[in-house]
Amino acid sequence: MIFNKEGTTTIVFQEKTSLATFLENLNKAYPKIKHDNIIVNLFSFQKLTSGDVLEFLNISNTHRGSNKSFVLVTSKVSYDEVPDEITVVPSIQEAKDIIEMEEIERDLGI
Repeated sequence: MIFNKEGTTTIVFQEKTSLATFLENLNKAYPKIKHDNIIVNLFSFQKLTSGDVLEFLNISNTHRGSNKSFVLVTSKVSYDEVPDEITVVPSIQEAKDIIEMEEIERDLGI
């Protein structure tokens, strides 16, 4: 598992692994990154479904409940295919933009 920390945001990705292993590793590493906004880069997964993305719902809800952003990045699943509780975007830049907007909203108390 690779962590790329940029300010208050950590980008997480891993190559050549199954989704189940990735999730297991992310849950184990979560205590180290729980104080950061998290971008999960899923580009290394060739096949990804909306059901696969929903596997991240628990960790997303936990993280968002602590007033931090949690964004999944994949072009394989559209944000229309998943519930509003989970944020999915097609690029790292869009994930960074979402986090910036959410930070502003939290600062303003929205």
